[in-house]
Amino acid sequence: MRDWTGKRVLILGAARQGQALARWLARHGARVTLNDLRPFDDMRATQAAISDVDVEWVLGSHPLELLERVDLLCPSGGIPLSLPIVVEALKRGIPFSNDTQIFLEAAPCKTIGVTGSAGKTTTTTLVGNMAKQFLADKVHVGGNIGDPLINYVDEMKPDDLAILEISSFQLDQMSISPNVAAILNITPNHLDRHGTMEAYTTAKARLLDL
Repeated sequence: MRDWTGKRVLILGAARQGQALARWLARHGARVTLNDLRPFDDMRATQAAISDVDVEWVLGSHPLELLERVDLLCPSGGIPLSLPIVVEALKRGIPFSNDTQIFLEAAPCKTIGVTGSAGKTTTTTLVGNMAKQFLADKVHVGGNIGDPLINYVDEMKPDDLAILEISSFQLDQMSISPNVAAILNITPNHLDRHGTMEAYTTAKARLLDL
């Protein structure tokens, strides 16, 4: 696990993944800015939900000025990589990560990752249910379904097992793989995000290549 103390992290998107990552990073000493396009009035409940940690909020736009004080950029899964602030971050060579990547870096236990164009939620859930027959409460299922597992990583033990559904959106930004990886199928999907079938397939294949 890296030392997050004093690291300046910009998280784009304040849905469940962004909130979970912001909370975890802030608790581990990072200086977190949570940026969302939605205006302040729409985000009151979200701000209240993570008011127990010190997070700076920037709402209503994605100003490029935020990149002036960033060590790491973490776009949430729904953030398009064509967003100007993301494009500019790539130009400046700012490192990228996300909640799944950081979870895999921090997890003390074995991990299984499942991706595919269809069936990944069913398969992840099924593998989790089978594992629980042998490991009971030592199995953690999440990732792109349910609660982000970053919420629970600090309580995990070395003999636990974490099973994650991982989307192509998350894989786009990742540089680490789970211990066991499964790609179920590849059919045309999310081409509005990836542009071409080749780019989409490349994103999925990262689950095996990293």
